[in-house]
Amino acid sequence: MRRSAAVLCGVTVVLTGTLAAAPADASASQSADTARTAAAKITWKKCGTDDAPTLQCASVKVPLDYAKPRGKQITLALSRVPHTAPKSQGPLLVNPGGPGGSGLSLAPFVASSLPKEVAAQYDVIGFDPRGVGKSQPALDCKPGYFDPVRPDSVPSTPAIEKANLARAKSFAQACGRKYKDVLPYIDTVSAVKDMDSIRKALGASKINYFGYSYGTYLGAVYAKLFPERVRRLVLDSIVDPTGVWYDDNIQQDYAFDKRHKALMAWIAKYDSTYKLGTDPKKIEAKWYAMRAALAKKPAGGKVGASELEDIFIPGGYNNGYWPTLAQTFAAYVNKHDTAALVKAYDSIAAIDASGDNGYSVYTSVQCRDASWPRDWKQWRKDNWAVYEKAPFMAWNNAWYNAPCAFWPTKTLKPVNVANSKLPPVLLFQATDDAATPYQGGVTMHRLLKGSSLVVEQGGGNHGITLSGNACLDKHLAAYLTNGKVPHGNGVADAVCKKTADPKPQPAAQTSPSTLRPAVAAVGDSLRGILGFGR
Repeated sequence: MRRSAAVLCGVTVVLTGTLAAAPADASASQSADTARTAAAKITWKKCGTDDAPTLQCASVKVPLDYAKPRGKQITLALSRVPHTAPKSQGPLLVNPGGPGGSGLSLAPFVASSLPKEVAAQYDVIGFDPRGVGKSQPALDCKPGYFDPVRPDSVPSTPAIEKANLARAKSFAQACGRKYKDVLPYIDTVSAVKDMDSIRKALGASKINYFGYSYGTYLGAVYAKLFPERVRRLVLDSIVDPTGVWYDDNIQQDYAFDKRHKALMAWIAKYDSTYKLGTDPKKIEAKWYAMRAALAKKPAGGKVGASELEDIFIPGGYNNGYWPTLAQTFAAYVNKHDTAALVKAYDSIAAIDASGDNGYSVYTSVQCRDASWPRDWKQWRKDNWAVYEKAPFMAWNNAWYNAPCAFWPTKTLKPVNVANSKLPPVLLFQATDDAATPYQGGVTMHRLLKGSSLVVEQGGGNHGITLSGNACLDKHLAAYLTNGKVPHGNGVADAVCKKTADPKPQPAAQTSPSTLRPAVAAVGDSLRGILGFGR
């Protein structure tokens, strides 16, 4: 689930026929490049803002189906913060994850957050992947799909399960009706081919790449298909490439439950502020009692049990939300006041048109990338088993992905990203990350020969570089400057201490009427860009 990105304008350059099916090896890619006419270079237009005065915009046309390079074309939206140093290190493509996340606003964020002398050496390139945001066509299978109040996520009765299944089927059917000719080409491999089209349009022989979350899988697949085109590769908060995508989502459920318990423990430390007690288990019991009450009577006719989960799931992504969540929780339990819940839902969890688009692309990519169980009995068995041990997000996550059980396109095989043909690669992973659990970083480190893994010990946030941890950012800056990576003897090549947990807001800000999202000044912008895509 994602927030709206800035609206960016652009001009178009046509890349018809510049790229065929993705090559399996470097020689095939080089041969394809040699055989084709060089693509026209992109013409950039100014689209600066107060925060990013040098920002430029453009767009590029690419084939919908790379097997038919002169067939139907689609448009990708691009943004750029150009280099200012006398000598450039080339383009640095950035991606915030999702799938379905807009990368246009990530480019100015990265350019402004890196040390000036480092950012000056790169053209930082943001892009909206196919189907996303300002790219065309932009998918929106079923506007308002997440409008409240949804059925309870926990299918405790056959009627509730039936209602949730009907929703999931209706979404998959809506996508099939609206985008029948497009859906077979909304997938990671097609997006990777788009990245190489962007490289060609930029006139670059190689790219540098920096991806968060799902963007780590996107980058790893690009590196697998085009290893000779990779100059530098940074992956932050890493998807387990061996679990794409059903197993990865199951593993998320356990990690989010653990992170939810960490929030309960944090609240227990500040009983003087929140008055919810000092025993995390008893506080958690109060949370589930709140959930049960909202399942019977939604707050403000808007926040039922499923919506409550939507409010608290962002706390698993970033602990900057914890003060707001604790205030909301306390206001309901201690004052029987629902205003804070409604306000928190509107500011944190409500899905707008950008969110509808992001979710439509999310399902389109994940449901196409890999096979999912088509027998609902398998989903029911697996998710009840998870729920018994980790109830917080188990069924909410299951229904989020359930359209894949009914998806109208054939599935592809996941890409084996194992790679021994790359220059040094830099990986970042927090040990307690819920959205992309720690094992994903360890697995990617093993599969990318010669890569270096930097671990944030005890950290639970998702997207950890450029968020205020000087130790992590030092390694990032060194790598982007001269390709230097740390080397260690253990699983991790370097270990950084986690950033400090947030403190409660001042008492004057804890009433429902003044409730506002609490954020650390550093890292807030990135949190808004990465959003909550699972």
